[in-house]
Amino acid sequence: MADPYATLGVARGASEADIKKAYRKLAKELHPDRNKDNPKASEKFSQVTSAYDLLSDKDKRARFDRGEIDGDGNPTAPFGFGGGGQQAGFRPGGAGGFDFGGEAGDIGDIFEGLFGGGAKRGGGGFSGGFGGFGRKPAAKGANVAYRLAVAFEDAARLAPQRITLRDGKSIDLKLPAGVETGTQMRLAGKGEEGPGGFGDAIVTIDVQPHRFYERVGDDIRLDLPVSLSEAVLGAEVRVPTPDGAVMLKVPKGSTSGKVLRLKGRAFHKKSGGRGDLLVTLMVDLPVDDDALVEFVQGWQNKGNPRGRMGV
Repeated sequence: MADPYATLGVARGASEADIKKAYRKLAKELHPDRNKDNPKASEKFSQVTSAYDLLSDKDKRARFDRGEIDGDGNPTAPFGFGGGGQQAGFRPGGAGGFDFGGEAGDIGDIFEGLFGGGAKRGGGGFSGGFGGFGRKPAAKGANVAYRLAVAFEDAARLAPQRITLRDGKSIDLKLPAGVETGTQMRLAGKGEEGPGGFGDAIVTIDVQPHRFYERVGDDIRLDLPVSLSEAVLGAEVRVPTPDGAVMLKVPKGSTSGKVLRLKGRAFHKKSGGRGDLLVTLMVDLPVDDDALVEFVQGWQNKGNPRGRMGV
């Protein structure tokens, strides 16, 4: 079993930010795509991902720090058996036996309840002994790390993603609400084989940037060019969204920078529903339009659009 702190090269008291920073650095160095001719790097990448998976989970990290689970996430010796401490109500007795601090049948009932009747009562004591206590279960195979690039619009609408595993089999993944770069999905039993069964596949999502969308939380920002006539007179224009184009009403007299909201057209939220598409109007003036130049030259407008800025 590996110490996840040592695997990531951080101290036991490291903060969540330090652990994430160490993981990102190692994952970048060891990623299979950058080490196609180095199988050891791929194995190390899986170990680093497994270590980060454990330490980024507050409950698992606390249990590991208390010694309840090992670096692979498997339980250590149950109830302290095999350790240096003496269990309450369980004392060495005379004549080569044990004194359980009460009637012999009481402790038998406890162990029958915990271990499915494996501890039998008879003659005021146990038969079968304690041969099973402290025995570590067979370890599962190593987890295998994958990184999946997901198109921006696919992530917004939670489109199913196909991934091909090491064994050559392809499966379709259902993206979770709130998916973002760094989101991890666990595929149980899709890792390497071990004495105790197969490990898991850990898929890290990498949402790709978009050429004109910008994500802000669960919302999306979009700069939308509109013509001068559309801004001055008002119009209905087509607007792209992750789910396809829709019509948007541009109010009469709109200026560049005006923000219009299309509700429920962005990313799915973990809490339910979807974010909004925030459309910023950008008035697009034509170049070398003689009619527009002539109009502006004759337009008597003495207003100062920068007056509110004190200039």
